[in-house]
Amino acid sequence: MTPELALAARAGLPDPLRVLIKEFPRDAWQDHPQYSQLIAFWLDRHLMFRRLLTHLNDDLEAILDARSDTDTYKRGLARYGGMLINQLHGHHQIEDTQYFPVMAQLDTPVARGFDLLDSDHHAMDGLLAGLTDAANGVLKADAAGLRDALGGLHGVLDGFGTMLNRHLVDEEELVVPVLLKYAPAQFR
Repeated sequence: MTPELALAARAGLPDPLRVLIKEFPRDAWQDHPQYSQLIAFWLDRHLMFRRLLTHLNDDLEAILDARSDTDTYKRGLARYGGMLINQLHGHHQIEDTQYFPVMAQLDTPVARGFDLLDSDHHAMDGLLAGLTDAANGVLKADAAGLRDALGGLHGVLDGFGTMLNRHLVDEEELVVPVLLKYAPAQFR
């Protein structure tokens, strides 16, 4: 993976990997005859990740602004943070072992895009570990150390959110057009 294609460095998919998104623009996906339950489910999973991240950020803002109590905040952080982390790990594992290998064979010109997405998943593993550590720091913090732990989590969530969104957008713009174009039987 070249440095400019790393998740933290890129602003989107490189032009050679955007061929299918030009053929199948996002605003026409749901009206396409090959739009399937799998595509809808997969996009819903991405929406769930975005909503969980928004929930974590909103809860963090509420505790920082003293609009929430510590016990309630910590319970929500454990629940929703754990859900985001665990669900992302499982989602990435299924994509890397089941979906991406098949999709890469369907369209050779964009096959390297699936290597890029797999590389993103490895980068996300480190980001998820950092999020876990920051969240655990908050959960273990006593009253004296809570504010610092919350500040650390705030910074981690900001960076994590940026990388997660970049990855989800790029993944959607590669995967959905491949599924619309080829409609493989095993993915219907």
